[in-house]
Amino acid sequence: MSDFRTDSNAPLQTMFFPMTNVIQNYAWGSTTSVNQLFGIANPNGEPQAEIWMGAHPNGCSMVENQGQTTKLSDLINSNINAFLGESIAKRFGELPYLFKVLAAEKALSIQVHPNKQQAETGFAREEQQGIPHTAANRNYKDPNHKPELVYALTPYQAMNGFRSIEEVIANFTRLDIAELAPLVQQLVDNQNPQGLSAFFSGLLSLEGASKDKALTALLAHANNSQDPLMALIVELETQYPGDIGLFVPLTLNIITLQPGQAMFLDAETPHAYIKGTGLEIMANSDNVLRAGLTPKYMDIDELVACTIFEEKPFDSLLLEPNVNDQMLEYPIPVEDFKFAIIPSSDQRVVDIVSAEILMPLDGSMTITHSNGQRCVIEKGQSVFIPAYAQSYTLQSDARVARAYS
Repeated sequence: MSDFRTDSNAPLQTMFFPMTNVIQNYAWGSTTSVNQLFGIANPNGEPQAEIWMGAHPNGCSMVENQGQTTKLSDLINSNINAFLGESIAKRFGELPYLFKVLAAEKALSIQVHPNKQQAETGFAREEQQGIPHTAANRNYKDPNHKPELVYALTPYQAMNGFRSIEEVIANFTRLDIAELAPLVQQLVDNQNPQGLSAFFSGLLSLEGASKDKALTALLAHANNSQDPLMALIVELETQYPGDIGLFVPLTLNIITLQPGQAMFLDAETPHAYIKGTGLEIMANSDNVLRAGLTPKYMDIDELVACTIFEEKPFDSLLLEPNVNDQMLEYPIPVEDFKFAIIPSSDQRVVDIVSAEILMPLDGSMTITHSNGQRCVIEKGQSVFIPAYAQSYTLQSDARVARAYS
């Protein structure tokens, strides 16, 4: 039994909290993938875009506590040091991550997330300016960064980071679009981060007749090409007609993660999810600077200020795990969260120092505690384990995803 106690000095008895999670029905979501993977019903045929596992105010998981249904955030706040562990509670003051299933049928917007310092500065500036948090032109909803990891459950297509400048020049030279010729020549003459920055911002800033003519030429070329990259642009045009972001795949790496592969998405790096279902774990933030494939507000100056214009080699995109007692632990370069896949477990004892969320991916799992408590979780469901549990024993014949910090 743990030594942690509640404020009333009663011992903390419950070690496992099965979660009831919010499903976000965003328009870009898949109507079938979540049901096919996890058997979660979708009687109305709605797009089931994301399952949120965590304490985010826009979609907080619910748990049972002493016979009462309560928000996970309220449970944690009732004794934050005990539930999160003292160091995490002191460092973050909340569960510092949001764990998701993300099922994209259509492409999400091309995005850049600010780093922590940029987010703090930008949030303070917009607070001082009095811009409402719900305003369409608000860039910073909070003072936090938003690093992300995605783990593919199905083939998962995405954009991540800039191609080599040489490749960008080659892609646009082949198009030979008159409206873009001055931008392309400028990049040819300045093959460095400053040149890439000027090219990218100039491209996104095209307006009026120049934009329309350039997009018409792009689509004419794409529709007469057998190139998979051009086929992608044709597909994206059906989702976002007339969007300047249709040029962006020519500047960013396109990768399709195979099931079981993972990728980290750094701050200040443009990226987009195109199609597929995966797990995502991210720091708690809603800060997004958009770079196309969206009807929403685009602040190109702020986007450029928060973007690192460096080439990202394609062979650096995959994040390879470290293997620890057969557990696949992904080396994540931030403190907010950790992520692991446990392939199978025969009475595996797991020691913990912070709160965890477990989700079985392929079959049920059984977790037990040394005090005799036992919990069975079916695939696609999840369970919150407080720091005061200190350890648990896991039995499962299939993969279990582990989110922790």
